[in-house]
Amino acid sequence: MGENKEIRNHYNEILVELSNKQTALNLIFKVFNDGVGFRYQYDVANADSIFITDELTAFNITPQAKSWSIPASFETYELLYRTMDLDSLDNANTPITLKTEDGTYLSIHEAALTDFPEMTIKHNGNRSLKSHLAHWPDGIKAKLANKFQTPWRTIQIGDKAVDLINSGLILNLNEPSKIANTSWIKPMKYIGVWWGMHVGTETWVMDERHGATTANAIKYIDFAAAHNIEGVLFEGWNEGWENWGGSQKFDYTKPYADFDIEYITKYAKEKEIEIIGHHETGGFITNYEDQLEKSFMWYKELGIHSVKTGYAGAFKAGHSHHGQYGVRHYRKVVEDAAKFEITINAHEPIKPTGIRRTYPNMMTREGTRGMEWNAWSEGNPADHYLLLPFTRILAGPMDYTPGTFDVTLEKSKNSPNRRKWNDNDKGNSRVNTTLTKQIAMWVILYSPLQMASDMIENYEGHPAFQFFVDFDADSDWSKAIAGEIGEYIAVVRKADDKFFLGAATNAEARTLDINLDFLEDGKTYEATIYADGDDADWVTNPTSYKIEKKQVTSKDTHSIVMATSGGQAIVFEAVK
Repeated sequence: MGENKEIRNHYNEILVELSNKQTALNLIFKVFNDGVGFRYQYDVANADSIFITDELTAFNITPQAKSWSIPASFETYELLYRTMDLDSLDNANTPITLKTEDGTYLSIHEAALTDFPEMTIKHNGNRSLKSHLAHWPDGIKAKLANKFQTPWRTIQIGDKAVDLINSGLILNLNEPSKIANTSWIKPMKYIGVWWGMHVGTETWVMDERHGATTANAIKYIDFAAAHNIEGVLFEGWNEGWENWGGSQKFDYTKPYADFDIEYITKYAKEKEIEIIGHHETGGFITNYEDQLEKSFMWYKELGIHSVKTGYAGAFKAGHSHHGQYGVRHYRKVVEDAAKFEITINAHEPIKPTGIRRTYPNMMTREGTRGMEWNAWSEGNPADHYLLLPFTRILAGPMDYTPGTFDVTLEKSKNSPNRRKWNDNDKGNSRVNTTLTKQIAMWVILYSPLQMASDMIENYEGHPAFQFFVDFDADSDWSKAIAGEIGEYIAVVRKADDKFFLGAATNAEARTLDINLDFLEDGKTYEATIYADGDDADWVTNPTSYKIEKKQVTSKDTHSIVMATSGGQAIVFEAVK
């Protein structure tokens, strides 16, 4: 499971031992072809516990550099990326990506974040980036036993921007899987009762516009079964949403009266569809942990093997989402889920640092300004999709939930059921791409759980939805083959005997000439091409598209023509 079934783990290692009368400190460095990782191991004699008040790690960037990052925050990653000279940068979360004036690409991040606060970056001047840690309410950064080790501090390095995407460094700095039998962990495509709530035509709470009803569930399950989609997500199925903005207390084993979960799960099993459960916490962590094992056991008995978690709300008692308290909680959820053979898709999470190698049931997570922002704000800008692969996704898979076909949201806005519910909604909400760019995002924005985000009525009978029907979320091999940060990208993935290519551009129309040498030699392939229409434009004509077919081989070159904020997606299938 993952982007690639095989990843080379090849490095040189050095251990530097330092000590005084009380403390032994090991500095461990691992140097790979694609970067370096280093960590600190401490053994403090005659101490029961250690309080960390600061970390003084610094990354000194000698040449001038351009940077891409989001501002440092210990509460959210749902922020827009900034492109700025390093000298102008104040602070940043990681991964922070840089291009030096000599053309070298760098990404600073961390790996194996398990029992430590997250690291952000503060600019100390003279291009020295100092680590800055999240903290407990009392100001202490970390509370540990007298023997401990930090996460790895990482620097990925490449001659080309796509080298960062193709790096396996973050995974290689994590421990091997602790789950002996992983046969129950399966990537899948999914749809869900979710988008209607964000565009305001349905609600999470049980009322006359409730989305997660038995009738709606059956409709979505039938659609999934008819379109080669393995899973269906339901949000707003359980009691507690009526407490939103108040106690934030949910019951994870008590469905609303109009959601017959036993009938729904039985029906889904007959249709060979996986139900994806949903645990929104509202930030009430102790309430969730009190019910955690009980709710996982109940899901397992129902035949539910996948859960989306959510933390859309402040943690209580002054704890931050990204401090050691939060890191421990997110880790506990993944470990407890593994006991019950349940996979996790975490929203409002701690950032990925490669834990999926150790616990491969940690399938994917949000941790970005995702699709829902298009439903109730001015929308994510055209270059957002060309920044994410070179920044956030360097850390690990991302559940961005792409694939909205009603890109202008006109169908939702004209619905008699629609109600404004979010203060960010100024009436100009939409998806700032062409339809074809949304299709390409299923390939580009990697997630082993890949969602078609729109409501199913916008897919029913739509010829372009065939790409998602044919798409396979379980890749055998992946490679970013072209791209520049914030400008354009092309990614290809192989699954069984098919290849899937996704390409996209920013607000500039663009043509890319791509060598098809990733195809197997000696074979002829039929390429089904989902392209922007000749008159496509993301502002004036975003839904113009065309589907073409042609035969190609590994010796050919293909020209990808993209409209403004457009894209192209291709299925390559060997001719038999």
